[in-house]
This record gives sequence, structure tokens and C-alpha cells, in this order.
Amino acid sequence: MTDLLYLRDAYLRSMDGEVVASRESAVALDRTVFYPVGGGQPNDTGLLDDLAVADVRKEGDLVWHAVSAAGGGQLPAVGDRVHGSIDWDRRHALMRTHTALHVLCGVIWNEWAKAVTGGNMEPLSARMDFEFDPLPEGFGARVERQVNAELAADRPIEVTFLPRDTAVLDEDLIRTKVNLIPDTVKEIRVVDIVGLDKQADGGTHVRSTAEVGRIRVVKTESKGKGNKRIRLEVFDG
Repeated sequence: MTDLLYLRDAYLRSMDGEVVASRESAVALDRTVFYPVGGGQPNDTGLLDDLAVADVRKEGDLVWHAVSAAGGGQLPAVGDRVHGSIDWDRRHALMRTHTALHVLCGVIWNEWAKAVTGGNMEPLSARMDFEFDPLPEGFGARVERQVNAELAADRPIEVTFLPRDTAVLDEDLIRTKVNLIPDTVKEIRVVDIVGLDKQADGGTHVRSTAEVGRIRVVKTESKGKGNKRIRLEVFDG
């Protein structure tokens, strides 16, 4: 089993670990700071020793790091110790973006009680879909102002781990369908933007909303009846 270090400290930039499994151009480690693709968040990139990590995926209990030996490095063998370091600028941009999306969710839920139907992100840009039909008049400008006000409010962001039996009774978490998480998951990771938004979530986030900066609503789109898409950008502000 790979110990997912980023779940408890998203600010870790490097670690030492042991190769526990190997296959063509990829290794699994006993511990990692690399976030694997999932939940709409792209995987981290970086280095394992002198090997470039281009793709990271979780399969069962193991996280696999796809590496390139273009520089002449050798794929480490099972039992080898390696040093991993993430591309921090990219990771931090994704952290800011992911937190911005949770702020957007909180604003829309508290104002309009509309749930999320999907989303995806890249560093400093993202899209998110909601159960609107239609969007309110002047929605883009209004939600942009409200999200930026919440970012400027510098709300703290807390990460906790709740027993499953407790999490499924939390009214704030019910809307994120925590009950759909497999029964085998006995501990639920909760990301709480204090006073605004609380979700079961496995992604990486910043410590406070002010660290995000500001957002710009780039576009709103209809993706069919009852499904509207919001595209946004994150920038320093």
C-alpha cells in the first residue's frame, strides 16, 4: 500500500521512498507526495532521482509513477530507495485552482442551492457544471463578485478525517454524496472552507482562501437541460 503523504500535508514538496513494484517505465512506491490523476484534478509531475515523472495513477492500493529515462537514467528496481520531488509551481497552481472551485461550489450552494454535476481543472483554469436551468440573469458577473469576496475574506481551510459512520450523518456532507463512497473506505477526508463549504474530497488545497488570489468567470455555457457550465481562470490579485 502506498502512503499518500499529500492527503495530510499538501505543502510537502519531496520525500524518500522505496520501490515496492515495477513494470515497464513505471514504479510503485511505499509512500509518495505525487498526486495521482483523479477527482477532476490532474496528476503531479516532477522527478524521481534523475527520472522525469510524467504520469501518476492510483491502481488499487498502489500509486504508479510513469517515468522517462530519456536522460540515460535507469528504472529503479524493487527494494531501491528513491528521492521524489514534485514540480511545486504546477502543484501550487492546482491547489489554488481546486480551492477556487470549492469556493465557487459554496457560493452557488448557499445562494441558489444548486449541486455540482461535474468538473475538471488545469493549473489556473477550470470548468464546473451545475444543476441550473436556466442560469439567472447576470449570473457570471454576480458569481464572480461573490467568489472574489469570499477569497478576500481569507477563510481558513481545514482538512480532517472522519469515521465513515459519522460522515454519512453530516448534513453538510450529504450533498456531496459521501454515501456513494465505497463501504471499504472507513475514513472520510473532509475539506472545510470554514463557514462556506464543506466537502468529502481527496484533492490538494491551499491553507486559506486569500492564497488563491482572484478568479475571473471566462464563460458560461449550456450543456443541456438542467446542466450549465462555468469556466474560470485564477490569477494573482
